[in-house]
Amino acid sequence: MTQSFRLGFGRILAALTLTLGLGGCGVNEVPRLDEAVKAAWSEVLNQYQRRSDLIPNLVETVRGYAAQERDTLTAVTEARAKATQTALPPDILTNPEAFKLFQQNQAALTSALSRLLAVSERYPDLKSSQNFLALQSQLEGTENRIAVARRDYIAAVQRYNTNLRTIPGRWIAALLYPDAKIKETFTIADSAQEAPKVKF
Repeated sequence: MTQSFRLGFGRILAALTLTLGLGGCGVNEVPRLDEAVKAAWSEVLNQYQRRSDLIPNLVETVRGYAAQERDTLTAVTEARAKATQTALPPDILTNPEAFKLFQQNQAALTSALSRLLAVSERYPDLKSSQNFLALQSQLEGTENRIAVARRDYIAAVQRYNTNLRTIPGRWIAALLYPDAKIKETFTIADSAQEAPKVKF
């Protein structure tokens, strides 16, 4: 073997060893986890959009049977508009104020939908309507999908944030990914943490 061949082979071997070493030490962990968070967030948005798409049909069905429930129908329509028309900034996952506003708008819509579904209890004809029952079933399924999507997002954020806050991920992020920031996650309202008061 010539000396130039050995030198070239040695450089290739050193580069390969460095690449494998960096790959094995977690240098790609920050972008991999960041992509997992983005994918989980997209699924959350997808399920909220699915719910939003069901609402006009649900409101129209209830309106046909319970037109006198105008306040409830208006509240649902307004909550849907507020939840869907709020522009999400590109940095929503690292922007606590924007994330909190998004969460509040979605919670308001959930609350309005709960009131709308409670209205059905007062109208036997509505409760027996096949269209209403199908929409109600789809909405319940969507709420379950939202819960699963939120759970998956929370888990993805937990892994990402843990990586950014622990060693060696913290060092790797500081050196190679200085724009990596802690992501926001869902919380529950203070009122939901209070124990319900039972009266007999």
